[in-house]
Formats: sequence, C-alpha cells, structure tokens
Amino acid sequence: MRAVIFDFDYTLGDSTEGILACISYGLEKLGFPPADREAMRATIGLSLGPTLQRLTGCGDPEAARAFTRLFMEKADEVMVASARFYPDALPILERLHNAGIKTAIVTTKASYRIEGILEKFNARALIDAIVGSDMVAHEKPHPEPVLMALSLLGVEAGEALYVGDSPVDAQCAASAGVAFAGVLTGTAGREALEAFPHVRVGETLTEVCKEVL
Repeated sequence: MRAVIFDFDYTLGDSTEGILACISYGLEKLGFPPADREAMRATIGLSLGPTLQRLTGCGDPEAARAFTRLFMEKADEVMVASARFYPDALPILERLHNAGIKTAIVTTKASYRIEGILEKFNARALIDAIVGSDMVAHEKPHPEPVLMALSLLGVEAGEALYVGDSPVDAQCAASAGVAFAGVLTGTAGREALEAFPHVRVGETLTEVCKEVL
C-alpha cells in the first residue's frame, strides 16, 4: 500500500454544525421549511443538489444551483471555524507521513475549505493531495475525484486504500477500482457499508488503519 485517500466529514473530522448552518441558511433563503436536524445530518457527504432534493423533494436544477450558491456563501463564514479533527486523525496522518505513505483527502467540500481546515490545525504538510468539489466535473460517487487523487499522488488504483464513512464513499472507491475501508463514525451503519466491496469496516479510524500502519 503506497497511499491512503480519506474522506473528510465523519471520517477524518467533523464540521457538522457548520454544515447544518449552511443547509438551514440555503433552505430559508429559498423559502423552504426548516429541515429536521437528523435528516440534515444524514445528507452530510452528499453533493449539494442531492442534499436539496432529499430534504425538500425539489429536483429543479436551477434551485440546486441557487442552493449551492447560498450554502457556499454561508460556508465562507462558518465552515473552517466549526471544523475539528477526530482525536486519532492527526496522529494517524503523521504516522502515515513518517512511514512514507502518501495521503490525500477527497471530499464534497471545496478544496480551499480543506486547505483552511488543515492550516488551522497546522497539518497541511501531512496531506499530499486534496481533491474538492470545485476541482471535478463529477462528484462522488462518480470515480473522477478518486481517480484525480491517484493521478496527483502518482500511484495506481491497486496501490491505494480509500477510507470513508458512507455508501457514497464505498461506491466511489469501487467504481475507481480502489480498495475501500469503512469507518463507523458517520451516520451509516455497519450493514450499509459492508454491502459494498471492502477490506475492513471498523468503529474508529485507528481500527480501520491498523493494517496499513
């Protein structure tokens, strides 16, 4: 294994409060009723068009574009400030870095948002590549983001592991031909992740990454 690619939200860390604030802001500005907190949490990891459709039933492309614009507007205010890493995430990234294993983050967040979070925690040097929603034509579960990460890292699909918390992550890994490991720190249960090809599903990032380290 020459590289480990991570999702961010509910995998490496948590920016729930910022995401919920952005979703609520977008819904309010578009005139939709407030959404239930748990229903909003269950959309974390989806791209913003599917998020709007799941919460409101609205599949209008123009509404999705407006929702995305409003979400990003609010995210500029709150997202980096609200984000945190899980306690074991930075030590694991440091151990991978010291072992010469390349690392990347593939996320539905904009790449500059991840840059800001990493800088906030003085962790930018621990990540070799970032692929955000602003860098691809097709977001997860399409394979494009993971394939781009492989290219940036200079590794083959068979040399990498993708670690994520959701079926969207599992689908993305499978479609890119990359091994998948699931972590149960998100809203998906074990059965939902084990329904996809996987090398391991574990309770924590430490458990999932122990075979790599």
